[in-house]
Amino acid sequence: MTYRPFPRPLRTARGPAPSGRRRGIAAVAAASAALALAGALPPVSASASPAETTSAAAEARRSPEGLRKALERVVAEQRLPGALASTLDREGRTRTFTAGVGDLRTGAKVPADGQVRVGSNTKTFTATVVLQLVGEGRVELDAPVDRYLPDLLRGDGIDGRAITVRQLLQHTSGLPNYTDQLVGAVFGKGRHTYYQPRDLIDLALARKARFAPGTDWEYSNTNYVVAGLLVEKVTGRPFAEQVRQRVIDRIGLRHTYFPAVGEERLREAHPRGYQVPEPGAPLEDITEVDPSWGWSAGQLVSTPGDLNRFFSALLGGRLLEPAQLAQMRTTVEADGPGWLPGTRYGLGLTSAPLSCGGLQWGHGGNIPGYHSFPGATDDGRAATVVVTVNRPPAPDSFDRADALVDAALCGR
Repeated sequence: MTYRPFPRPLRTARGPAPSGRRRGIAAVAAASAALALAGALPPVSASASPAETTSAAAEARRSPEGLRKALERVVAEQRLPGALASTLDREGRTRTFTAGVGDLRTGAKVPADGQVRVGSNTKTFTATVVLQLVGEGRVELDAPVDRYLPDLLRGDGIDGRAITVRQLLQHTSGLPNYTDQLVGAVFGKGRHTYYQPRDLIDLALARKARFAPGTDWEYSNTNYVVAGLLVEKVTGRPFAEQVRQRVIDRIGLRHTYFPAVGEERLREAHPRGYQVPEPGAPLEDITEVDPSWGWSAGQLVSTPGDLNRFFSALLGGRLLEPAQLAQMRTTVEADGPGWLPGTRYGLGLTSAPLSCGGLQWGHGGNIPGYHSFPGATDDGRAATVVVTVNRPPAPDSFDRADALVDAALCGR
C-alpha cells in the first residue's frame, strides 16, 4: 500500500441492508479485493478488471461446465500448479470444480473442495466475533483500544487512547503493518518459526505510525492481531476457541479450523501449495509452514465450499444482528495496487462492483502456497476460487482468477 503524507478525507458509504435470512446467499470468489495475505503481503497488483472479459471468463458465464473449462484454461495458460472452485446458487445448490494437479511431485489430482490456507479471509471471521461482542454490549466500536487493552499500543505517533475499535477493523488506525518486516522470513528458513501475538505487535510498534487515526486508510495486519487480543481480554478465553464456538460450530463449517500451536500440516485432503521464490525460479512446495505469524489476521484453514457457506450466513443475518451487520457493511474507499476498481472496505468485509451490476461482498487472502478469492452477493449467488500458488508465475494470473469469479456471479 502506498502511504500518502497528506491524508484525504475518508468517505463512507453504507451498503444496502440485507432483507433477513435468504437461502443460499452467495460467496463470490472474486474478492481479489481481498487483500493481502492472510497475514502478510500487500495485494498483488491488478492490471485488469473483471469487466474486461477474457475468452475464459466469457466461457465461464455460459454455464457451470463453462466455469470448469475456464478454470482449466486459466491454469494452463497462466502456468499455475492447480486451482479449485466452488459455487453456490440461489437455491442453495453447490458445485465444485478443480483444474491442474494437486501435487507436482506425484501428479495427484486436486481434491474437490480441498482444504487450503485462506489467509486474510480470517479477518472477516475476527471482525464477526468482535461485532458479536458489540451486540452483546461488551465492546463499543468507537471506544479507544486502551479501554480493553491498557497501555498495549504505545510508540512513535502511536497511542491506544486515540485509536478506536472501529479503526482497527476498518484499517484506519494508522498502525504500521508488522508483516512488512516478516515477508522474507516466512517464505524462507523462518517459515517454521512460532510467533506469539505480542511478538507481532512489537514488530509494528518499532516503527512510526503511518498517519493519525481516522485520517486515512491503509491495510495493516497489525490491526487484526490487536483485535484478536481484544477478543481474548474481553471474553477471558482463547481467540481460537471463540472463533470456533461463535462462528465455525454455529453455522456448521465442517472443514474449517484454526490451527493449533505448532501445527504445520493441513488436516484433511488438500492440494499442495507453492510459491515462486524469485523470478524465473521453479515452483517451490511451501505447504508445511507455521502460520502463527498470521494469527487472527490470517491463520485460518478452510475450503472454497465452507467460505461460501460462511459469507452466505454472514450476509444472511445468521451471525450478526442487523445493527452490527449494517456497521460491517459501512465502507470507506480502499484504493491502491491490487484492488479491483471501486473496492471499498467495511469492518473486515470488502465490496466491489460486478460487471453485470450490483456488488460483490467478501475479502480474500494470500498466504504461503495459496491465494483465495471469495465473496458474496445479496441475491443468493456465491463463488470462491483458490489458486495453489501465492506468487504468480505469470503476471496476470490473479487478474484471470478475479475475472472467473465475476463471471461465475454474473453468468446464467
